Amino acid sequence: MRSKDTTNLIYSSLRRQIISLDIRPGQLVREQDICDRFEASRTPVHTALERLCDAGLMEFVPYKGVRSTLLRFADIYQWILMRVTLETKVIADFAKQGDAFALERGSHIVRNQEILLSQDTFEASRFYALDSELHQRWFTEMGLPLFWQVIQDSEVYYTRFRMLDIVEIHNFKEILKEHKVLLSLIESQAYTQMEEVVKYHLFGGIRRMQTSLRQELASYFSDAEDIGTYLDKALAVRRPDCLT
Repeated sequence: MRSKDTTNLIYSSLRRQIISLDIRPGQLVREQDICDRFEASRTPVHTALERLCDAGLMEFVPYKGVRSTLLRFADIYQWILMRVTLETKVIADFAKQGDAFALERGSHIVRNQEILLSQDTFEASRFYALDSELHQRWFTEMGLPLFWQVIQDSEVYYTRFRMLDIVEIHNFKEILKEHKVLLSLIESQAYTQMEEVVKYHLFGGIRRMQTSLRQELASYFSDAEDIGTYLDKALAVRRPDCLT
């Protein structure tokens, strides 16, 4: 295998592990261990690590190796606020077009989530993939794929935070219920309730992880001392009556 191909393989493999949290925020990785794992020399390994550092996913630690970067709660909170504003508008426009076929495509994704949850065992990453596919659907149907790509490019902090919710909490039924209610509101064009559900839904990760964020997960954040302030803001988002 050429050195460039080896570098790309190492980069993509480690990036996938970081995003999926197989490599946790702040976790140290020895360069020699990576060499041994991929049976590669130090040059392609170091090049791959430099690319991950440039992407903000890893950082070199003198005399220790490299580590996955810590999350930053302030940035995560702002990404959620941005999504609430943007996605509320996109979903409202999606509902206004009244396209029954487009709505059915969204419903199909939710049914797949329901089927997945009916299985005895499944990988959390599969549920996450369906979750992303559903939210991407609104943007695709409205001809706004670039907006969704911007959200996906927030992997340094926000994407890993979303995965943290999936792999740590496992409250899949709550997420599924909110998806089903949201689709019902889209079909009936209930715009006020729709906005309330979108906001409550997108702040759900913070709400579900509130206890863990104050305790065992706090070490994953570079601004752990400020988490309480943002938790208070997120928990102030009222549960919509249509979700009770």
